[in-house]
Amino acid sequence: MSVRGIRGAITVGANEEQPILNATIEMLNRIVTDNEIVPDDICSVFVTVTNDLDEAFPAKAIRQMKGWELVPLMCALEVPVKGSLERCIRLMVLINTDKKQAEIRHVYLNGAEALRPDLSKS
Repeated sequence: MSVRGIRGAITVGANEEQPILNATIEMLNRIVTDNEIVPDDICSVFVTVTNDLDEAFPAKAIRQMKGWELVPLMCALEVPVKGSLERCIRLMVLINTDKKQAEIRHVYLNGAEALRPDLSKS
């Protein structure tokens, strides 16, 4: 068994708590579905947000999901590079899995496909 990272990113229409939480859940649910994982397989989740999203911690949404209460979560600010994608939430989900690196499905939604068009399969 290996530890694999699953990347995800989504943009949010407004810097408001509910859109931030909803987008986080949407992205995480898609990662879980596309990669057929359960919370017990998760090592940890690292979350970053761009500095224009400061109305909510995305981890709050994850902690409220059934089965995710004990998953280690951490939020941080994304590096503020000029011209980078705005209002963006990114996830790095580390899982225990027998899948090969090429079998991992990364998820980019709502304009975030521009970050990694080579990995976007939407």
